Amino acid sequence: MIDENSEMSAVVIELRKGGFTIQHSEFIIYSVIFPTNLWPFMKPRTRLFVILWLAGMAGILSFLLVDLNALINSLPLPEGEKRPEIPMWVIQILAVIQPGVLMTLAVLIGVWLAPKVGLHSPVAEAIAEHKPFLGALRRQIIPAIITGLLSGMAIVACWLLVRPFLTPDFIARAEVFNVMMPAVTRFLYGGFTEEVLLRWGVMTLFVWVLWKVLGRRENAPRSTWFVIAIFASALLFGIGHLPIASALSGSLTLPLVIYVITANSIFGIVAGFLYWKLGLESAIIAHMFVHVVLIAAVSLL
Repeated sequence: MIDENSEMSAVVIELRKGGFTIQHSEFIIYSVIFPTNLWPFMKPRTRLFVILWLAGMAGILSFLLVDLNALINSLPLPEGEKRPEIPMWVIQILAVIQPGVLMTLAVLIGVWLAPKVGLHSPVAEAIAEHKPFLGALRRQIIPAIITGLLSGMAIVACWLLVRPFLTPDFIARAEVFNVMMPAVTRFLYGGFTEEVLLRWGVMTLFVWVLWKVLGRRENAPRSTWFVIAIFASALLFGIGHLPIASALSGSLTLPLVIYVITANSIFGIVAGFLYWKLGLESAIIAHMFVHVVLIAAVSLL
């Protein structure tokens, strides 16, 4: 029979040899989350990957809370075309795998390149390095909340301005879509997954490419490269919302394209500057508060 206390003591001794001091409660938590007890022995960069990957996957998995069958059936079809009969379990698997692969690549890119260009995820990095993280979080919270609320208001203002130019069918379907999207999915997918994809992955990659291609003789990327990367990733963020807009409308009109790209790019620019100046978590928090405003607007307007 194995003495549990002796076994734990032996593990704690080994952890201390590796530079870690794990209390009994922490040991239990690590054992539950990481049954192989590999977490304390991982390199900080590996732990950072795990933290951000889990955050991104939380958003992707939250999309399974959406009634995908009802959502698909609410989308218009071209006249005479029948909806393909695909088993729901296949759709759910695809809904996880496709964004999961992209998100994994984004996390890898960020973990590899962010330190090289001076971009950070301060809270995740502190946790990965077993350092206090509340200070890093406090520094980001207030600016993130303020900019998130203001960005949400700007998006609502854009909607009100362009709404008279949109078709009644699209407006009706958009309202149904908003009702069908659970708040938890908005917060987790929008906050975690999209920010990991667009800021941690894409924006970081853009900065690094611009630096290596246009500033090869510079020791660090100049501010210009960050600004270009912010606007480019924000534009990509806006364009990335066109497929769902097209699915809801049946076809893209000029007012709809302008609205989708402009409204989403507004926040994309804000999130990019937050990521650059404060850290990834500020963009995540701001994105969540954008959805706070949008959820309130859906219920009020």
